[in-house]
Amino acid sequence: MRLTRSSFAALLPSLAAAALGALPLLASAHVGADGAAHHDIGFAQGFLHPFTGMDHFAAMVAVGLWSALIARGARDVLWAPLGFAVMLLVGALVGLAGVQVPVVEPMIAASLLAIGLLVVTRLRLPGPVAAAVVGAFAVFHGVAHGYELSGDHGAGLAIGGMVLATALLHAGGIAIGWALRRRTAWLPRVAGAAVALFGAALLTPLA
Repeated sequence: MRLTRSSFAALLPSLAAAALGALPLLASAHVGADGAAHHDIGFAQGFLHPFTGMDHFAAMVAVGLWSALIARGARDVLWAPLGFAVMLLVGALVGLAGVQVPVVEPMIAASLLAIGLLVVTRLRLPGPVAAAVVGAFAVFHGVAHGYELSGDHGAGLAIGGMVLATALLHAGGIAIGWALRRRTAWLPRVAGAAVALFGAALLTPLA
């Protein structure tokens, strides 16, 4: 079924409701916060995972926001979120295998800075390029999640939940961006600047 602008707009209330309904999960405890202890986890714990760190949460919402702001049509909006989700899964599988990737935390911080600036500038990139740019950063987000889950029973289900939560966060960002793209220019820029400043603040102690 073809996704038209009118049908996409009709989905916005549902997408926004799903995103807003997930916001209280930010107060939940972080999966893997018990360090080296391994235990039984599942889909629900994995679903909570992206909501428990503001760095991951902000990056995923910002990807959706940027993609909506720069899209020429409804179909264009999916490139960056799909690129992020696919490469997040790749990174999660790498982390789940116990592979330690260097500079994960600095790259996560850099992703916030870069994606925030993309929102501020509304830099329009070809769809595949946009997917590749955010996908490169998504690998590090995925590794961070996957490594925390490695050794836990049910980690595969947890990663499935994590990818679904990522899609919902993207959808929330898309809903916000689609609603604002023709109404106001300054509000998305303020949001993007906040994400970029957050990334810069995280990078400072790592420099």
